Amino acid sequence: MRSIPTGGAKRKNSGGAVAVEVSKRLLRLWPWLAAITTGLLGAAALPPFDQTWLIWIALVPLSTTILFSGENSRRRWLRDLLLGYVAGLTFFWSCFFWLTTVSALGWFILQFYLALYFAAWGWFCGLMRPRPREIVARDKWSEMLARAKPEPLPASSVWLSSGHNIFLALSLTAAWVALEWTRGWLMSGFGWNGLGIALHGTWPLIQIAEFTGVAGVTFLVVFCNAILTTTARRIWEETRSRAMRPHFDLTLTLVGLVAVFVLGVSAVQTRPVSRPLHVALVQANIPRAEKFDIRYKQTIFDKFAHLSKIALTSTSNVDLLVWPESAMPAPVLEDQETFDFISQIASSNQVDVLLGTIEEGPRQVYNAALLVSPENKPQLYRKVHLVPFGEFVPFRHSFPLFARIVGDQVPEDFDAGADFTVFQLSNNHGKVAPLICFEDTIGELTRQFVLRGADFFANVTNDGWFLLSAGSRQHLANAVFRCVENRRPMVRAANTGVTCFVSEFGRVTQILRDDQGSIFEEGTLIGEVNIAAEPTLTFYAQHGELFAKLCTILAFVILLAKLMGLFRSRLQRRSD
Repeated sequence: MRSIPTGGAKRKNSGGAVAVEVSKRLLRLWPWLAAITTGLLGAAALPPFDQTWLIWIALVPLSTTILFSGENSRRRWLRDLLLGYVAGLTFFWSCFFWLTTVSALGWFILQFYLALYFAAWGWFCGLMRPRPREIVARDKWSEMLARAKPEPLPASSVWLSSGHNIFLALSLTAAWVALEWTRGWLMSGFGWNGLGIALHGTWPLIQIAEFTGVAGVTFLVVFCNAILTTTARRIWEETRSRAMRPHFDLTLTLVGLVAVFVLGVSAVQTRPVSRPLHVALVQANIPRAEKFDIRYKQTIFDKFAHLSKIALTSTSNVDLLVWPESAMPAPVLEDQETFDFISQIASSNQVDVLLGTIEEGPRQVYNAALLVSPENKPQLYRKVHLVPFGEFVPFRHSFPLFARIVGDQVPEDFDAGADFTVFQLSNNHGKVAPLICFEDTIGELTRQFVLRGADFFANVTNDGWFLLSAGSRQHLANAVFRCVENRRPMVRAANTGVTCFVSEFGRVTQILRDDQGSIFEEGTLIGEVNIAAEPTLTFYAQHGELFAKLCTILAFVILLAKLMGLFRSRLQRRSD
């Protein structure tokens, strides 16, 4: 007799089919979810979230899905590239969301370019994926057979080799560092928020920047991510084969991490002989709608006069008074009333005043910094590195779309200065490097001032463009590495957040906050800067991004060797 399925059996069968279909869809989606997870983890490790621990596992989801899945993909290289691109879009859209305060369209479009660096790393990661190798069985019987066929060695077996895993981690890390370094200078550069920046508050681990720059900190982070990925696969393979081996790759990585930590602690404990310089910082919190409006000139005068009086009367020995970028609505050197206002404060209080200003010439306009002294002639620095889409629009006339994206935020382009001018303070109190806005995030630029004798850095910035977003805190997180790289302290005077003091070890020692803990309100901050009695040049100050360049060379050599190997393999298969 034929059995007739009941309704319950039909529902059971249909439910099982649905479960199978859902499982298949999840299997297809999980690589893309893993890529998105990498982007979110990386962004969460940076300000404003500052979940630093996440940076040690941020790349694991992306590298895992590229290295260990997609065997049946028809164009696996394209899949690897797209996975990296998705991770990059997620990362940059998340951590640079504050750019919407300037231009929402610009924020959206910029990330399509920045994500290309993640995509390139994803492709390189796939290229380094081990392929099945062929070996000849080495028992005594096969050696007697002249025509013995080689037996394939599964690609999974290579994960049991510590040497292979270390080489793979080194290759992936060198490629990542090379791409971050390239992002920092290509098309005028936007090197913010490399993975190493997430450790800005972990001062023992960032001291290696004295030799390697921030690239060395990034190297440490990416290498640990790669070793975690290979170790997870290795444990899986050992569990399946029930054959455990010493994990020299993981052990050496942990030993290296501890060594960097110990050396960092030792470096901080070694303090050279120094002398104090007393500095007062002013944060005026002037709305950006009023900042460049000449109708508010007197209001701005009154606010700076009031805040400066508070700072100068609270202590009797201030050597330097610092105001933020573009402090005055009129060009100081061209507007006599403005210049007289600043000169009167400097002379009546016998203090040097450093501020940001606009310098207007017959045909050129500069974003500049000015030092007004009680007796000496004013000293001027013209900003060397301009911010694309902030101070100038690339290809403004040849590609008008860029100008439309920023709109009236950048109506005209600034001109770039040519000299790294170091200001000499009165009474031989020291030499200061006047860094304007984003210049304190660029290592190669900052060290040029140190080579010219700067004792410390003074950053004047107008982060009011970012309102109350994370932009100001990310700016500071990137800037602290300049202090470690050059072993020079820094003072920062911002229009709105973050006004602070940073030691030569990258530690924020003082920060301006109001009674509610906000960093965005007006106020003054007074502190000391320790200037070395006999300043020396660090390895980084002398050689710059040498470490990043060596990583780039290594990555290029590995890439070239890998491509040549693949080319020879294809020729061999065709000849067979």
